[in-house]
Amino acid sequence: MDKIITIGIDLGSRTSKLAVIENGKHIYSLCKTTGVNPKTTAEELLAETKKNLKIKDGDIAKIYSTGYGRNIVPFSNKKISEISCHAKGVNLLFPKAKAIIDIGGQDSKGILINSKGRVLDFVMNDKCAAGTGRFLEVAANILEVTVDDLGRISLTCQNDVVINSTCVVFAESEIIGLISQGVEANEIIRSIHLSIAKRTRNLIAPLHWQQPLVFTGGVAKNSGMKKALEEVLDCEIFVPDDPFITGALGAANFAYQDATK
Repeated sequence: MDKIITIGIDLGSRTSKLAVIENGKHIYSLCKTTGVNPKTTAEELLAETKKNLKIKDGDIAKIYSTGYGRNIVPFSNKKISEISCHAKGVNLLFPKAKAIIDIGGQDSKGILINSKGRVLDFVMNDKCAAGTGRFLEVAANILEVTVDDLGRISLTCQNDVVINSTCVVFAESEIIGLISQGVEANEIIRSIHLSIAKRTRNLIAPLHWQQPLVFTGGVAKNSGMKKALEEVLDCEIFVPDDPFITGALGAANFAYQDATK
């Protein structure tokens, strides 16, 4: 059987991802910080992928793009919405999944999908950073820890304090106030995770979602955030090995389906 190689590129506001499918199977992925020139980032992702896989332009059947910057990928054969691509990517990894929570650096989404990875309904919060990775970045900066450490630190605590603010700016002042009161960092971090989890629960409530539920996006790498969501939603949550790349994987899968028609 001849190789049919397709590529999906998810050009995000903070991070850009690429995924490769060969004969229906995911074989490779790559992530880079988007930076100030997304078009250049997309070109770098493709160049590095071709070098690492030892393939040429003629070996690639189709390239589809998604994400915020999907319209500026110069070599894209087709642009597809990120909602559709996340659904398709998750379906490839978790065929039984019925709902998705995707939390990135700038927005959060809830998506309902069917057994074929088609979107049934979705909700999106892109107006406020309080339910996104940006909130975690602000908190990490105040507490003088890295974002990568937040999950580990929060898991050392079973107590929590209430974070009332629904705005990152006000929450920042609230966190500083808790520090001045002598509240331990692990309690504050756990409480931030629970605050984001509760906002996410409220976001997806109108969807009347069902399990299995899959958690994707950069924030899904945070083990403390996964635990907080499981507590608040009272269910098991599944996280891909690489939760960054589901959008790119979905785009590559759409490309593969079209290439094999």
